[in-house]
Amino acid sequence: MTDGRIVLGGSSGFMGTYLARRYRAAGREVVTISRSGADLTWGDEEGIAAAVDGAALVIGLAGKSVNCRYTPENRAEIFRSREDTTAALGRAIAAAKRPPALWVNSSTATIYRHAEDRPMTESGGELGTGFSVEVAKAWERTLFAEDLPATRRVALRSAIVLGDGGVFGTLRTLARFGLAGAQHDGWWPVSRARRDAGTAHFPGARRGRQRFSWVHIEDVARIIDFLEEHPELEGPVNAASPHPVDNVAFMAAVRRVLGVRFGLPTPRWMLEIGAMLIRTETELILKSRWVLPERLADAGFDFRWPELDGALRDIARP
Repeated sequence: MTDGRIVLGGSSGFMGTYLARRYRAAGREVVTISRSGADLTWGDEEGIAAAVDGAALVIGLAGKSVNCRYTPENRAEIFRSREDTTAALGRAIAAAKRPPALWVNSSTATIYRHAEDRPMTESGGELGTGFSVEVAKAWERTLFAEDLPATRRVALRSAIVLGDGGVFGTLRTLARFGLAGAQHDGWWPVSRARRDAGTAHFPGARRGRQRFSWVHIEDVARIIDFLEEHPELEGPVNAASPHPVDNVAFMAAVRRVLGVRFGLPTPRWMLEIGAMLIRTETELILKSRWVLPERLADAGFDFRWPELDGALRDIARP
């Protein structure tokens, strides 16, 4: 880990809270930006500009969670929250007399298509279609929109991040109720409105064979450290373990780690009803995300948690 001030946009979320704590424990100055409870708010353009000027690293994580129903209002806010906050960081960097050497901004591995045939890499991956993909594309367009010759930019295409909280907290709850079995895709009626909005999920992998790409939260932090130390890396970078699994294997690993002997498989119709009740979308667990970290591997990055069982055991330990 290098030295110098870090400006952390989107500091109140799962990843931002972890990074702020980690960097401060290492003795680095951290200036946080969030809607509330941070050093600066997104409306404070002068404060953001002052923080960015002379900083070593800017990290952008802000954006409304996609763990919601894709109503027109939520879809608009998902786009706006990512584009506006990323543009605010871009303007501050463009105006800086001493611009940061590196700007790492969140993106998502969801930018790639539903993949059952082969893994997606930065060089050979195919971008998908639909609402979630368009969000990711817009996020990256905003990141690279400004002319910033002195600042290297990385779009961190993250897989599902596993840590103490987030997705794993939900899985722990499901396991307690015997529901930590595989999630099975299948037919479900799709309205014209969903087709038009790009939010329809059509049947894909069957019997829990959709691929599940993941990454330990500590390795995401270590990837950002690695990016600081490797100036040859810029543009899209996949942040995903080199050993993805399918949904059946993932849920089996969750049960092993939590000491749960049985988990009922969940069919599509049950998932859809549950998603409506808890106000989320089934795409988050039914889309086959098969992503490999080609550029990190080629640059020599060494994952601390490359295997799923070890990563889950680290997260689940008291």
